[in-house]
Amino acid sequence: MKKVIVIGCPGSGKTTFAEKLNKRTGLPLFYLDAIWHKPDRTHISREEYDERLAEILEREEWIIDGNYSRTLEVRMQASDTIFLFDLPTEVCIQGATERLGKARYDVPWIDTELDPQFKKEIEEFPEKTLPRIYELLEKYKENRQVAIFKSRIQADEYLR
Repeated sequence: MKKVIVIGCPGSGKTTFAEKLNKRTGLPLFYLDAIWHKPDRTHISREEYDERLAEILEREEWIIDGNYSRTLEVRMQASDTIFLFDLPTEVCIQGATERLGKARYDVPWIDTELDPQFKKEIEEFPEKTLPRIYELLEKYKENRQVAIFKSRIQADEYLR
């Protein structure tokens, strides 16, 4: 395990898991949200994002936390380990709500309320995004370690 991606619905616990995995393995951790977002809530260009992602993928070791569907396939191709958080929508909404008002490593601001568009993204994740993730997992599962977590307890048990 040297090149790891952690993917799944927002609010599912990806970042918490990635941080714990980083502490256990010492692999450098990169947050896609921290790369994409600027402190003023705008974002960098797609070209700059792609360049920064390519630089990470060239490294010998990494953990990459985040979905970003547009670049998911290239990250799967480069990875040797894939962790997917496939949790119930209600759990993900609760997770997103519980982090309100808290500073985070992955975004350069503190959210004080759940953005309606973000909540909609979480609600639509099982129908809009998850099928594509499973399709790509099927395509790239060979020669990769794949773990699919249906609960945070399963993720914690894996780390033990």
